[in-house]
Amino acid sequence: MDIKQLLYFVTVVNEGNITAASKKLHIAQPALSKQIKQLEEELNIKLFHRGPRKIALTDAGEILFTKANNMLELKYSIKKELEDNKSGFKGTLKIGSISAISADLLENNVLEFYKKYNKIKYELYEGITPKIIDLLFSRVIEIGVVRTPFETTGLETIYLRNEPMIAAYSNDYDLDKLGDRISIEKLNGKPLIIYRRFENVITSAFQKSEINPYIFCKNDDSRTSLLWANAGLGVAIVPISSKNLVLANNLKYKIIDNQSLYTKIAIITLENATLSTVATNFLKEIARDY
Repeated sequence: MDIKQLLYFVTVVNEGNITAASKKLHIAQPALSKQIKQLEEELNIKLFHRGPRKIALTDAGEILFTKANNMLELKYSIKKELEDNKSGFKGTLKIGSISAISADLLENNVLEFYKKYNKIKYELYEGITPKIIDLLFSRVIEIGVVRTPFETTGLETIYLRNEPMIAAYSNDYDLDKLGDRISIEKLNGKPLIIYRRFENVITSAFQKSEINPYIFCKNDDSRTSLLWANAGLGVAIVPISSKNLVLANNLKYKIIDNQSLYTKIAIITLENATLSTVATNFLKEIARDY
């Protein structure tokens, strides 16, 4: 007994007779009759009460019909699941992202991807850029979303967009009087709260304008910078993609109009790595947007 014989048997039952089933299956009637007879002989049971026009199942035939339908459904289910996995319609996307970009990643990329691949599951890891790169090299994730600057050795990199830094603050009369964009000189003497990884970039930008910045606090996460700014302790300098966190903390902000403070969001994968179909499809969706 094999799957083909079960398919023939179920088709005969559904069509009501050998003639209609042979047309449905596109095989000769004598060949189909032979297959059904061989099935009965192998099982040593009678499957049909054969009438002049329409066949009827025996009790044993009823049992086989139920089981055969289940087996055929399982076969189609397995085939579909394997095809979905191969095509990327099912599976798990393991992705790491810097925390500040998570909201944008969800709104601009994951939601669109979900509309096409709604059976995909997700494992999301958040952290600072060095942590995301470590997770990638450890193969915990397949795709990382990070921010420049970072060491690109061993990585395939897709740069998405150029972003300015912003000055986020709770209360500052001098900054309130200014427009949406400010020069770096307007931050001279302000107690600055910065993300340690950007220290050299920020210090260099100020020094190019012949300003010695007052670094009040250095930390390892833009969320910490915003927390301190929200407490009224100073002005946090963070990338503009942290804007959602800024607004959530009821902070005000100004865009710092200085090209030296621009950074880029980047999608990274391991160099020469063979990605899962799910990850490959996700990268294609992102690339379509940029």
